[in-house]
Amino acid sequence: MTTQPTLTRQEDPSSVTRTDTLSVVIPAYNEAPTLESVLDKVAAVPLKLNVEMVIVDDGSKDRTAEIARAWAQRHADDKRLSVKVISKENGGKGTAVRRGIEESSGEYVIIQDADLEYDPNDYIKLLEPMLAEGAEVVYGSRITGPDKPGSLKFYLGGKLVTLVTNILYWSHITDEPTCYKLFRGDLIRSIPLTCTGFEFCPEVTAKVLKRGIQIHEVPIRYFPRSIEEGKKIRSWDGILAIWELLKWRFRK
Repeated sequence: MTTQPTLTRQEDPSSVTRTDTLSVVIPAYNEAPTLESVLDKVAAVPLKLNVEMVIVDDGSKDRTAEIARAWAQRHADDKRLSVKVISKENGGKGTAVRRGIEESSGEYVIIQDADLEYDPNDYIKLLEPMLAEGAEVVYGSRITGPDKPGSLKFYLGGKLVTLVTNILYWSHITDEPTCYKLFRGDLIRSIPLTCTGFEFCPEVTAKVLKRGIQIHEVPIRYFPRSIEEGKKIRSWDGILAIWELLKWRFRK
């Protein structure tokens, strides 16, 4: 296991010179309109960490894979940045996230959607509890952040899933379904995952909490898109999330 350097609470993660790597796992399915902008934003975050992008094209039918490879080629000389582009048959977001985690090598691993709903500049805030306080898992909370939550249906669904999580696992988090989940690399690679779709979130949350690991939270920005703009999650996924939370609560 990599020995983690000790930082004081006052140190700013964006200003500390380090040799560690943040792996950014980016599952992508038909995200040609936004993928390049997301990659540009990730690369522009002012971190003194190496960055490893693991882009997993989940059998897209548009130019997602082509755009990812072209972007990687343009940035091949950036010594702070490495890019892996993986193409696989369509199997769902969960399969893409699992593949990305398996391919990651960084001391820290974060999940990044390939749309523009989340702001990669929030990596700095997410990393702070890990670098300065030794946290193992940090979630970005849209609920405590400054922006509107978007569709009332999705907002209430997320609140319900979070409430069920807190009841079943005696936790105190505010935003379980958030995309921004940051993990110690050795921890997340040690968790056996079976998800295929959007149930990655409840499964990994359940398995982290069952290990007795505290989930830290920080407020993040959020710019929700509509179904017409490409949002893929549906109300049924909320029901599946609750089932996953119940299933893993009582399964060894």
